[in-house]
Amino acid sequence: MNLPRSGPRRGSLARNIVVLTTVVAALAVALTGLVAWQTAAHGAEQRERDQLTRQATVLSRLPALSEALFNGAQVLAGPNGVQLAVIAPDGTVSGTATPAVDRTSKSALLSGEPVSADGILGGQDVLLVGQPGVRGGAVVLTEPYTVVTRNTNQIRRNVIAPLIVGMLGAALAGALLARRIARPLVKAAQISHRLAAGERGVPAPVDGPRETADIGRALNVLDEALARSENRQREFLLSVSHDLRTPLTALQGYAEALADGLIEPDRLAEVGGILADETRRLDRFLGDLLDLARLEADDFRLDVAPSDLCAVVAEAAAFWTGLCALHGVDLRLEEPGRPVIVETDAFRVRQLIDGLVQNALRVTPQGAPLVLAVRAAAGGGGAELQVRDGGPGLTDDDVRVAFDHGALHERYRDTRPVGSGLGLAIAHRLTGRLGGAIRVDGHGPEGGACFTVALPPAPDAA
Repeated sequence: MNLPRSGPRRGSLARNIVVLTTVVAALAVALTGLVAWQTAAHGAEQRERDQLTRQATVLSRLPALSEALFNGAQVLAGPNGVQLAVIAPDGTVSGTATPAVDRTSKSALLSGEPVSADGILGGQDVLLVGQPGVRGGAVVLTEPYTVVTRNTNQIRRNVIAPLIVGMLGAALAGALLARRIARPLVKAAQISHRLAAGERGVPAPVDGPRETADIGRALNVLDEALARSENRQREFLLSVSHDLRTPLTALQGYAEALADGLIEPDRLAEVGGILADETRRLDRFLGDLLDLARLEADDFRLDVAPSDLCAVVAEAAAFWTGLCALHGVDLRLEEPGRPVIVETDAFRVRQLIDGLVQNALRVTPQGAPLVLAVRAAAGGGGAELQVRDGGPGLTDDDVRVAFDHGALHERYRDTRPVGSGLGLAIAHRLTGRLGGAIRVDGHGPEGGACFTVALPPAPDAA
């Protein structure tokens, strides 16, 4: 089954991760390269100065600076173009590097301070390093700045290759990381599509990182929940079809008998009553189905306002007293004798009470009581209303499934008077819509079931 795609086409997570890691690596490489590019010149220059300083320090410790060094000046000039100058104690400068020694450098050296500066020799920039002699005078060494530039370029060339390798390595690592991260997500997406297509019992892996394991567990829970929900819907539809078929079969049978003239004239009134009863039964069942469907809708309307729950219950008791008397049931009303204000929809509360009383009256035998009770909840937290009966009650197992669609109807349809099987489900859903909660005890004070509805208080009462 091909599921329709919605929304704009998006790139895959793996591709996005690879692109992101590559961009991050490129930025890191660019920043590293920029820093290395700037520091390469400084590092190369500092290295050459340090080397010249070491050479000048060695030469400055010779006992006869002017003669020994000047005579060996040509020998010292190496492949890097190093030139030498000697400053005698009297200030005389000799040697090939003499033009680079300015007055400031000479004064500093003769006063015993080492010098590291820039200079000009033969029209080109040079590094100049000088060290005072141990017996006066000084030694000066120069080196063309082109040597620094050559070394700087070499360092920069040496840096480029590692940066490129680092960026490629980061892209490869990003691809491997993307594959590792995306694999469980792709698997989860495949499983979710299979679940959406109606397949059940699809196990999702719960290994890997905690987040992906959580996704796997959530998909497994969803799978089980969907299976349970569909089983309940299937059972509900089977129950509905059975309950619809029973009155329809009776209607069809009597209608065919009437059409064929098989009903004696003196039984026409009886058959008409049966047809009317079955029609009313079918209408009541369909009405319950519609009520349940409306309660499940998102746009279910409630007119919430502060309401006196005692007044609502008293109105319901006045209506049901006569019907209870016809069945030999004693309807009792318990109320605190003062208003109990709640924030609710009074019309829907009356609908809820009518459903619970009708359900209780159906199982309450003659001579047994049926109680409508209302009281304020402890601590001023809203109110509670109860519907208690003197019927056979419910078992613990009945209590667990009391509000499921048709659960009790299916259990007791052959042993107790039952309705459509939807009344308690409607009561449970309606109570939730009203912001309250409903619970059931299998055996109340009168011996039968006890349904308790808790409703929220009005804002001013709270």
